[in-house]
Order: sequence, then structure tokens, then C-alpha cells
Amino acid sequence: MPAFGRFGLAAAVVASLTVGGCGAPPDKEIDQAQGAIDAAGAAGADQYAHEEFLAAQEALKHAHEAVDARDYRLALNHALDSREHAQSAAKEAADHKAMARSEAERALGDITAVLTATHAKLKAAETARAPAKTLAEARRVIADTEGAVQKARAAFDRGDYLAVPVTIAGVTRRLAVTAHSLDAVAVPAVKRRR
Repeated sequence: MPAFGRFGLAAAVVASLTVGGCGAPPDKEIDQAQGAIDAAGAAGADQYAHEEFLAAQEALKHAHEAVDARDYRLALNHALDSREHAQSAAKEAADHKAMARSEAERALGDITAVLTATHAKLKAAETARAPAKTLAEARRVIADTEGAVQKARAAFDRGDYLAVPVTIAGVTRRLAVTAHSLDAVAVPAVKRRR
């Protein structure tokens, strides 16, 4: 083969590699990115680090598209970016999940304390012979609250810490209002006894 022919062949090979970015698809890096996304998903990143998790998935999608377009350098960049976002999402999810767990524990503790106090106030109101309508309403609110607390505890037990405050939010205010109304009917009865 003449020197010019060899030079032309070498130039064609170099040109084809340059157009493609690099010589082979970055399968290893894409697999690592997918593994990191899977790990982040298992850590709850979809729920606790949603934006970072979506960025990881989007970057992996772009990596696959770049492979299809035979732009392996771009595919490598997207795969590395995806892995980085996924690792960041896993860390963020762990941090946010721990905070959500703490807030859920506090919310459950608070509602349980208010529920216990409201039970005591109901007993005092019953002893004070409060109006039947007030007592019936209080019993209904307490029952609703107990049901919501059971649902919240079930959510907590399955690790859905974000659902806990949402589950009890509606009944917390109603329970506080009920406790206040029970105070109002029980106090006069105590004053009358003195």
C-alpha cells in the first residue's frame, strides 16, 4: 500500500473516532449510573430527593440517546453526570428521610399527648354532666383522631414518614378545638362545687 494510501486510511480512522467521540460506548459507566440510580431509588430518593433523582434519570436517558447517536464522549459525560446526581440523590434522601422520621415521631408524640389530655377532659366533662351533644361531638372527634393516629402509625411503620403529618393534620386542629370546648363545659361545674 503506498504511503499516501496508508496516511489516508489512518486519517479516515482518526476522523471516524473523532466524530464518534471515542471508540466504544461507555457501557461500564452507564451500568454504574443505572446501579447508582437503583440504589438511590431504594434509599427513597424519588420521595425525599425528587429533583436530584429526576436529574439522574434524565442524564442516563441522554447517555442512552448519545450512544444511539454514536457520540460516545457525550454518552460518557451524561453517564458520569447521571451517576453523580444519583449518588447525591441517595445522600440527600438519607438526610431528608432522617429529618422526616424525626418530624413524624414528634407529630405522633404531640397528637398522642393531646389525645390523652382530651380523653381526660372528656371524663371530667362527663363527670360535670356536660350537655349530651357536646359529649357526643367530643367522642366522635376523639374516635376520628384515634383512627387517623392508627393510619399515621401504619405509615410510620412502613417508612412513609412524609405521610404522617399529612394524615393527622386534619384532626389535630379539630382535637384542639374539642379539648378547648370540653374545658369550657367542665370548668363551670368545678366552680359550682366550691
